[in-house]
Amino acid sequence: MLSGAIGLTAAMALSVEKIEKLTNPDTGLSCDFSVLVQCSANLDSAQGAAFGVPNPFLGLVGFALVLCVGVALWAVPHFARWLWVLFNFGVAGAFGFVVWLIGQSIYVLGTLCPWCLVVWLTTIPLFFFGTVRNLREGVFGRRARRVGALLWPWMTLVTVAAYLVVAVLAQLRLNVLASII
Repeated sequence: MLSGAIGLTAAMALSVEKIEKLTNPDTGLSCDFSVLVQCSANLDSAQGAAFGVPNPFLGLVGFALVLCVGVALWAVPHFARWLWVLFNFGVAGAFGFVVWLIGQSIYVLGTLCPWCLVVWLTTIPLFFFGTVRNLREGVFGRRARRVGALLWPWMTLVTVAAYLVVAVLAQLRLNVLASII
């Protein structure tokens, strides 16, 4: 639920920025801090609308669904297996898309979009914890339960490691620390 709420907030902020950019193309956005840390380059690029729709609009839908699943779990503690499979499929798609966007942002656009970073930071654990939770609960079969049980205690470390990989890639390619100092 927390990932859904944080991601939805970031998607809303990016959507507002995108609408502002569409209505006034010459405006500077509130998330444009420097040549390196900005939203404009990302939102204006082809990568900013990879499926023909601005990416933040996809985030509004996706994170709203994640938030709805989280809230519904308070009322109904168990969902049907098909719903968890569908949820995992969606989260895996979001994770794959985020990995692609990370690469595009760092290696092609050469920028770090602050709100995009928030989306990345919420999608990564959502995928890892959600997938391993489903493994552990037997959504993908009995054998997968053991794998999920073995992996579950490591999910925080795996998430932190993924964050570190992104940070190291950004540092190696963009020399982020030099621009901050």
